[in-house]
Amino acid sequence: MHCEDTAKKKVNRLNRIAGQVRGVAQMIEDGRYCIDVLTQLQAVKSALAKVESEVLKDHAATCVAEAIASGDEGEQRTKFNELIELMERQRR
Repeated sequence: MHCEDTAKKKVNRLNRIAGQVRGVAQMIEDGRYCIDVLTQLQAVKSALAKVESEVLKDHAATCVAEAIASGDEGEQRTKFNELIELMERQRR
């Protein structure tokens, strides 16, 4: 149940972010002041970063923790490599 609750919270946040993005698009269509648009874009990026952080924490608390607890070196290496690849993609 806990996972369902946190998943629902993340989906609700993402739906709010989608609404923010639609609002930004409307601001651009309406010719709103660039700084106002940029401020809203920063808010969207910040909100997405928060959801991303929560998903990463959940991954570490479940998938990575399970791989460690399993004692399976191959699975541990796989989860570690997934995280490294993710971090490398973020730098690009």
